[in-house]
Amino acid sequence: MIPSSLSPMFNRFSKTLPLLKSGTLEARLARSIEDIEAAQRLRYEVFFEECGAKPDETVAQLKRDISPIDDFCDVLLVIDHAKNKIVGTYRFMLREAAHHYGSYYTASEFEIDKLVAYPGEVMELGRSCVHKDYRTKPTMQLLWKGIGAYIEMNKVALCFGCASFIGIDFSKYKQALAYLYHYHLAPPELRTCVLPQYYHDMNLIPKDQVYLKQAMKQLPPLIKGYLRLGGYIGDGAFIDHDFNSIDVCIIVKTETVTERYSQRYGQPSSYDEDV
Repeated sequence: MIPSSLSPMFNRFSKTLPLLKSGTLEARLARSIEDIEAAQRLRYEVFFEECGAKPDETVAQLKRDISPIDDFCDVLLVIDHAKNKIVGTYRFMLREAAHHYGSYYTASEFEIDKLVAYPGEVMELGRSCVHKDYRTKPTMQLLWKGIGAYIEMNKVALCFGCASFIGIDFSKYKQALAYLYHYHLAPPELRTCVLPQYYHDMNLIPKDQVYLKQAMKQLPPLIKGYLRLGGYIGDGAFIDHDFNSIDVCIIVKTETVTERYSQRYGQPSSYDEDV
């Protein structure tokens, strides 16, 4: 449960987004512990059962991706009302919440002092997943619209978080990782770096040997979405053995998000590419 010492504005269940719907799908914030637990079950299904993450004993028994940090976050849901089930989710942590929790999840993998020092509100994005039967344009559209609405509601200036490649085989993603390094590395004033003891270089091949078509095939859709919103990548990749993933740090200035999200996702007809 959220500590009573947190201010009323922090209460995740008190916030409401504008109505965001597409057919039988709706995006909204979690309104109850039951909503949070349903999101955790979806995360378990995707991360542990589908993607090969290794649960500890409690997580395996509950079949929920539980984490203490959840108590300090707002959780975005995409719900299919036709089946009364949660089919997509995202976790948001604002600056005040991180202060009370004691850190950001990203700080366990990357040096993020420059991001924490950024003026204005900052928000960590995390634990994004979509049920395998709902990885469609309408679902992804609602997730991005939910992010944009939440950013506007909280006047967020900067977003960041970990984004993952499934598996820990670097050779499988050489083109994509080198592409991110050569073309999307964050400027020095925003550049995070993998913690020294975990650092793996993304500069795996020279720039002139990066082939865009191959790189795009290797990039996860979520990272493509961040790049289309003007996102940057931190220096180095982190191998998460427990989650069977290669993580990179995403940094997005929201001045680009609000403009591009409004143009790109404001109307259903504008959604014409995979993200």
